[in-house]
Amino acid sequence: MGRKSYPPELRERVVRMVFEHREEYDSQWAAIISIGEKFGISYETVRTWVRRAEIDGGSRPGTTTDDPARLKELERENRELHRANEILKSASAFFAAELDRQPQR
Repeated sequence: MGRKSYPPELRERVVRMVFEHREEYDSQWAAIISIGEKFGISYETVRTWVRRAEIDGGSRPGTTTDDPARLKELERENRELHRANEILKSASAFFAAELDRQPQR
């Protein structure tokens, strides 16, 4: 069975409805089931969207949607800094050796 892709606008609307109408239900789970049924979306899909929104919003611990991209950028930056550091070490050693070879006055 293939994964069904939903437009981001629909995801945002469904999640917003769960948050806005939570108090009308006995639990968040009941809201998820009811709202999912209204849109013809499985409760597991809606639950996943709600959990992701809670993590991204900071109300639930976890890895945010932006974390993997930020981590990749930091790793790239770290590699560049290590390369630059190695170049500077090599240049420093070269110039130190040059100074040692120059006759003292």
